[in-house]
Amino acid sequence: MATPPVSLSPVGGPGGRWQGTESSLSTMSQQKQDADDEEELEIAVDNTAFMDEFFSEIEETRQNIDKISENVEEAKKLYSIILSAPIPEQKTKDDLEQLTAEIKKMANSVRNKLKSMERNIEQDEARSSADLRIRKSQHSVLSRKFVDVMTKYNEAQVDFRERSKGRIQRQLEITGKNTTDEELEEMLESGNPSIFTSGIMDSQISKQALSEIEGRHKDIVRLESSIKELHDMFVDIAMLVENQGAMIDRIENNMDQSVGFVERAVADTKKAVKYQTVSLPHIPCLPEQKKIMIMLCCIILAIILASSIGSIFA
Repeated sequence: MATPPVSLSPVGGPGGRWQGTESSLSTMSQQKQDADDEEELEIAVDNTAFMDEFFSEIEETRQNIDKISENVEEAKKLYSIILSAPIPEQKTKDDLEQLTAEIKKMANSVRNKLKSMERNIEQDEARSSADLRIRKSQHSVLSRKFVDVMTKYNEAQVDFRERSKGRIQRQLEITGKNTTDEELEEMLESGNPSIFTSGIMDSQISKQALSEIEGRHKDIVRLESSIKELHDMFVDIAMLVENQGAMIDRIENNMDQSVGFVERAVADTKKAVKYQTVSLPHIPCLPEQKKIMIMLCCIILAIILASSIGSIFA
């Protein structure tokens, strides 16, 4: 059975509109609108899913930084226990070594995650959007928090090293060995405490002092190994903060330029109005003409502002 043709008969006689044509155009327009709506909805859903994933990563990274901070505080307690005991228990040293390894592992994970976020932000930096500003802000907050935690950890390590070195120096003085800071550093760098302990008398006090000296020396050697392993990480952290500083400087510079462009646009508009008023003194201005002039000035100002601000964000 053949499909009946679409009726194109005019409605209301020869001068009427074509009913079939109008119906087809209306249907096509509605279909196009529906397709546009579906596309916009799909983009919005994709963007929402992306930001949900981003905030999930942010929360996970924040929790890891908090865990590192807790471990750093625990490491400080173990440092104090080791320093307060003449001969610390081996379990305490093992706990500290395990904690140090955990801090290193988690810090590497956070460092890699922050660098990955930074690369993604740099790829999307050409686009100006509210989502991008949120991502930059969250990344900046986490980076600075990570820097603060790792700086405290580094300070705790350096403090432990200096206090351990002081204990070694005091024990050497007990055995009759007076050493300068330079000589003590030489012993620590050589990794051989026998440089100063070889001539210690064989007495009970000297044996105890010798045992503590050797134990403290091993603690410092182990600590310095940890500090060297974290050196690259500290460099990366410093670069993160430096990049954020440069980014903030760029934003401030763009804001200054924007303010300057707006001020110049206002000044140029005032000059244009003044020139127009002075150059045409003999023409009377009717109320309608005044309205038109005001509208023209507003349009000129809007165009100047739009082009100036647009050039900045471009």
